[in-house]
Amino acid sequence: MKQKILIVDDDKAIRRLLSLSLKGSGFEIIEAANIQEAVIKSTSNIPDVVLLDLGLPDGSGIDFLKSFREWSSSPLIVISALNQEEKKIESLELGADDYLVKPFSTNELLARIRAVLRRSENIKTTHILECGELKLDLVARIITLNNNEIKVTPKEYDLLKLFIKNSGKVLTHNLLLKEVWGVGYQNEVHYLRVFVNQLRQKIEADPSRPKRILTETGIGYRAACS
Repeated sequence: MKQKILIVDDDKAIRRLLSLSLKGSGFEIIEAANIQEAVIKSTSNIPDVVLLDLGLPDGSGIDFLKSFREWSSSPLIVISALNQEEKKIESLELGADDYLVKPFSTNELLARIRAVLRRSENIKTTHILECGELKLDLVARIITLNNNEIKVTPKEYDLLKLFIKNSGKVLTHNLLLKEVWGVGYQNEVHYLRVFVNQLRQKIEADPSRPKRILTETGIGYRAACS
């Protein structure tokens, strides 16, 4: 069966452009022009991926995102003309899997869609997390790279585990600090920079040009494990 993508955007031309491109890549397309339609169509024909614009005629796409996350874990990518750091952070922390600013290429969109689908399909019960040649044993709490053990601190371990578990997903500074250091540390972004730099020194071939832990400027970080 074809994987279904729900496009929620009030711009008919954009919906048509995305629909044609995505159908040509083998997806089944469902369209909605507002929040009301999106709610009806997402519940009656559950999508594998949602593409959500934030500026909708009957409210903010954020409202749909909140309600959608109450019952569905399907990947959701925000596609918006709003290139505001605050809006990106809000969307990601409320459960969006990615955020693309218009205009964007259909090739980039397809790559993001495939990435979130791979991540959702690869969620399984296992004690080994993998990121290419980098492996993390959840039971033994051992990290290896090319079968060689890497020594890390407890915080580095917890941070890397969070990155690999959410490979491909943008994780905000606030979320990372809360999950690894705890409530009350959300403003200590310098902690995060120090520990990410330390991890890169240990797991990247060239720490100055990281391939596994990527920086999302002003927002957070994203692991690339595909």
